[in-house]
Amino acid sequence: MSETTTLAAAPAETSAARPHAREIGIIMNGVSGRMGYRQHLVRSILAIRDQGGVELPDGTRVTVKPLLVGRNAVKLAELAAAHGIEDCTTDLDAALADPRWEIYADFLVTKARAAAIRKAIAAGKAIYTEKPTAESVDEALELARLAGAAGIKTGVVHDKLYLPGLQKLRRLIDSGFFGRVLSIRGEFGYWVFEGDWQPAQRPSWNYRAEDGGGIISDMFPHWNYVLENLFGPVRSVYAQAAVHVADRWDENGDHYTATAEDAAYGIFELEGGAIAEINSSWTVRVNRDELVEFQVDGTHGSAVVGLFGAKIQHRNATPKPVWNPDLADTHDYGADWAEVPANDVFQNGFKQQWEDFLVSYVLGTPYEFDLLAGARGVRLAEAGLRSSREGRRIELPALTLE
Repeated sequence: MSETTTLAAAPAETSAARPHAREIGIIMNGVSGRMGYRQHLVRSILAIRDQGGVELPDGTRVTVKPLLVGRNAVKLAELAAAHGIEDCTTDLDAALADPRWEIYADFLVTKARAAAIRKAIAAGKAIYTEKPTAESVDEALELARLAGAAGIKTGVVHDKLYLPGLQKLRRLIDSGFFGRVLSIRGEFGYWVFEGDWQPAQRPSWNYRAEDGGGIISDMFPHWNYVLENLFGPVRSVYAQAAVHVADRWDENGDHYTATAEDAAYGIFELEGGAIAEINSSWTVRVNRDELVEFQVDGTHGSAVVGLFGAKIQHRNATPKPVWNPDLADTHDYGADWAEVPANDVFQNGFKQQWEDFLVSYVLGTPYEFDLLAGARGVRLAEAGLRSSREGRRIELPALTLE
């Protein structure tokens, strides 16, 4: 398809409005995908646009103007028309060359991401990207070094830190509720249909290693930033990957053999001595309150948190079980836990992180969830795959740009 561009004319200078609002042009590449469309376009950027932008500490506001980029001109035009967006193009190079667009946002499939980010760095754009940031830690570090050398602000999606449940967990940690944290047990996943008698609810490329699929590359970067920001850096990993369901059917109903793992079982040693054990699976039927749950056990108390909920048990409220296989245990262990109140209004995590990044970009303040943080997530995924292949624990020293 030939390159197609629909761009509105640059607005005339309105000096009277300049002190009160600054409009940031954002190139959004890959918005036709599930995450790019739902979470980043509709629930983040358009929500920020429709609320009138983000207020800065001095009372001025930052507003946003999206430019939709992709390969299918017809689909882009339909999305733009449906959401009142003026600008769309299939020409990424032209978009990067236009000074009206200050931020490049990437929601492409992993295999296409690094090349596009390199172009954006060369064009001097700030970067905001989904994870994993690259297919290998070497490539992820290269991107971080290029951006650092160019003095470019970068941000990588760390959405799960903004979940209501994990924000409640953050409060518990900061308050000293747990005492010394001993362990973290995580369960994530659900049953993804094979695609023969019911359509699969995840894209087929997720199950092909040659297309960048696999639950380790998808989820271990998440677990890295969750663990390191809540409990401490990951210092070693032992993982076992599995292809539990090899026979699958793609979006056209054609059979294919899965080459990427659909489940992973990981043990992570954290700085400070805590041990995290997280199971990730697209071949598990849910028997828990939420699709992801973490149990944190400490010397003074424990918590179970999910996407939204959080419940706690202090050591003073801990029962004293006695193992007796000859008698049924009638104790209601669930009644020993207390719900943690919200005490706040939590917004969509993707939107909240976008707002934080935009404020940091405009004010020029440090932003910790950068491409180096993204590289640490890629490294954990790479180490997890290596651990599974070699059947051994992999140590992870501190990662720097040096």
